[in-house]
Amino acid sequence: MRFRHPDGTTVHLAYCTNVHPAETLDGVLAQLRDHCEPVRRRLGRDRLGIGLWLARDAAHTLVSDPSALRGLRTELDRRGLEVVTLNGFPYEGFGAEKVKYRVYKPDWADPERLDHTTSLARVLAGLLPDDVTEGSVSTLPLAWRTAQDPSRADAALAALRALAERLDALAELTGRSIRVGLEPEPGCVVETTGDAIAPLTAIDHDRIGVCVDTCHLATSFEDPHTALDALTRADVPIVKSQLSAALHAEHPHLPDVREALATFDEPRFLHQTRASPALNPVRAGGAPIAAGLRGTDDLGEALKGDALPDATPWRAHFHVPLHAAPAAPLTSTLPVLQAALTRLVGGPHPLTRHLEVETYTWQALPPELRPRARAQLTDGIAAELSLARDLLTDLGLKELP
Repeated sequence: MRFRHPDGTTVHLAYCTNVHPAETLDGVLAQLRDHCEPVRRRLGRDRLGIGLWLARDAAHTLVSDPSALRGLRTELDRRGLEVVTLNGFPYEGFGAEKVKYRVYKPDWADPERLDHTTSLARVLAGLLPDDVTEGSVSTLPLAWRTAQDPSRADAALAALRALAERLDALAELTGRSIRVGLEPEPGCVVETTGDAIAPLTAIDHDRIGVCVDTCHLATSFEDPHTALDALTRADVPIVKSQLSAALHAEHPHLPDVREALATFDEPRFLHQTRASPALNPVRAGGAPIAAGLRGTDDLGEALKGDALPDATPWRAHFHVPLHAAPAAPLTSTLPVLQAALTRLVGGPHPLTRHLEVETYTWQALPPELRPRARAQLTDGIAAELSLARDLLTDLGLKELP
């Protein structure tokens, strides 16, 4: 979906296909047929943007076989789909029964991460629509926090500098400018947007910036305006933004709130949980994370005894559907998304041109909330995109055909 900003800029809105992951190119092609085209039809659109997640094997096939890449581009066109952004965070296995910490491997100190991201950039340059010259790729925020020592930190920055040089060469060769954004996430070396500033200013290259995920932003209790203004002052490019909402518990000390939170504790993904720093530390417990935050690596850990102070609100890294807030006594952080979007594209000029709805947890929701049929998932994704579209038009952007 495309929108015209009042300054004349085109802003792209997509949804991320990691909600129905596939490891191979054949699986990706099936996604387009079974999910992406039905969502487009449900929205009544002639064209729909998707943010592809390409696992290692699929990316390798596409970058090593020009005919396969041409075939994917043809299939996108045939189904009324377009790609301007890729999700390069998960490397492989995102559809496994248990993902958890595996999603952070390989990290940016490992050569595999540089090679994979380079492949994604080359693929994206071949998939961009004819009238689009800029693409974006979101990626791991360096490493999980326990996986990096000074030598690995240096290796990660060296790899990102090498990536910037490769992106320059790709632009010169193809005329397509691909940028890569570190995606701050709770528990990682780069947990917050503030954490991203130092490494990115050290790299000092406009092809390497930040992907602002609004669920992650909210989980770490970052104020959107403060965070985005700091990035702007530091001249850190906001390559893309993922529109997502976290799980919010206003009164985590109450038994019914903990009972409701427990229904979201599931075995597949990691749901980092943070306590608001407003009154911390009220009680002992929880590891110091950043800027006074206390947190746990997963929701189940937070619910055990005094693992976190519970006199202030909690937020969990669980991407809940944008259009459907959890039932009371829980809520979502949709207001944080709205505030971030206002700052991102509601001003005189957009801070980013690539927006991506990323709710990959539909099948990890409590059983009574999960879609039971493919059509229900199609309806849910279409409803999320409709909400995002309404937020954009409310900010003065005009939807384009």
